[in-house]
Amino acid sequence: MDEQLLQNLLIALLLPALALFGLGVAIGFDPYLKRDKKRTLLLIEAIVLTLIAENIVDLAVVEAWKPEYIFLKTFLDVYSYAARPVVITLFIQTVWDDPRRRLFWIPVGLNAAIFLTALVRPWAFWIAPDGKFFRGSLGYTAHWVSGFLLVSMLAIMLRQRAREGGRATVIPLTNVGVAALGPMLDFLFHQNGIITFTEITTVYCCVFYYIWLHQQYVREHELALREGQRVQLMLSQIKPHFLHNALTVIVGLCDTDPNRAKQATLKFAKYLRGNMDSIEEAGLIPFEKELKHTRLYLEIEQLRFGEALEVRYDIACDNFNIPALTVEPLAENAVRHGVRENPGGRGTVTIATREAFDHYEVFVIDDGPGFDSTKLPGDGENHVGITNVRERLMQVCRGTLAFESVAGRGTMAKIRIPKE
Repeated sequence: MDEQLLQNLLIALLLPALALFGLGVAIGFDPYLKRDKKRTLLLIEAIVLTLIAENIVDLAVVEAWKPEYIFLKTFLDVYSYAARPVVITLFIQTVWDDPRRRLFWIPVGLNAAIFLTALVRPWAFWIAPDGKFFRGSLGYTAHWVSGFLLVSMLAIMLRQRAREGGRATVIPLTNVGVAALGPMLDFLFHQNGIITFTEITTVYCCVFYYIWLHQQYVREHELALREGQRVQLMLSQIKPHFLHNALTVIVGLCDTDPNRAKQATLKFAKYLRGNMDSIEEAGLIPFEKELKHTRLYLEIEQLRFGEALEVRYDIACDNFNIPALTVEPLAENAVRHGVRENPGGRGTVTIATREAFDHYEVFVIDDGPGFDSTKLPGDGENHVGITNVRERLMQVCRGTLAFESVAGRGTMAKIRIPKE
């Protein structure tokens, strides 16, 4: 091979090789990527490098052509046509965690088998004694298979886009177009250099998919944090002092009124069950369900305080949804910091709802001593439940939580739920 040609080949190889090497190191030492994703991306890189090496050898064979090179030239072309659909299939394995993704290996295998026949039959292509390439009746199989795989990947990503939202699928959808662009440019410009447009676009796809996988990790991490927040919310509602006081009341009733003790035990069990069920409630639940859980809590507290705690309900509407455990923590806050801090420990808690033109409102009102309006509940670490309510309302349904308080007259907590 001419020395100048060899130098040009090495220069052309340097940039994509360095990019693949750097990406390979990043993937190999990345502690956040799943093992199967690592293997897939590294395998794609290895195939791209072998395709570049195939181009080098192919150019060298063409440059120093001899009739005895026909078999070698045929073998190189067979590998090129068989390997390219494999790369697209591996990209599908990266973005689609579904057992059905294995089915895509069937057309890939058939494509490889068809082009392997070129070693003994001219069905796919053949190489003439002068080194010219001639396509057979099955010579476009790789193009059709690659097109089918790209369309399938596009359909998969559009389905995921409808399910997960646009932001989560921007990079995969872009990569479908980039992956299709390379072969189109190779076909239009008939490029025969060491680096084809297909290899260049594949390198870019590897980089973008690596970034996308990190975005997926961040997204999964955020979902895990939300799940942990739900557990924290549930635990914040099952406070030791409440458990102790409720059980103490039940024990006392066992001696004085066994029937009421039995009813109180059932209510307490339902209350605990409601808190446990809230772990599974990632989205919205009917307001009636949340109100029922709040009633259980207030009825248990009424067993403790008797006539000292009055509960009123002014439910003007209940045909809307609300995040789980958003009203009950406010009712508990009203009892603890409203009624119990009144002189004599007496007071009233009111639960009310109203419907407006574009939203629903839920009110939890107490006639307690009130508080400094510049220090709303949730500002301190002793109000974890209130903070969780505010954050869940915003995250789940773009709802809001506000407080109004007048010293000596009480406090009103107001939840606002936008209509869809």
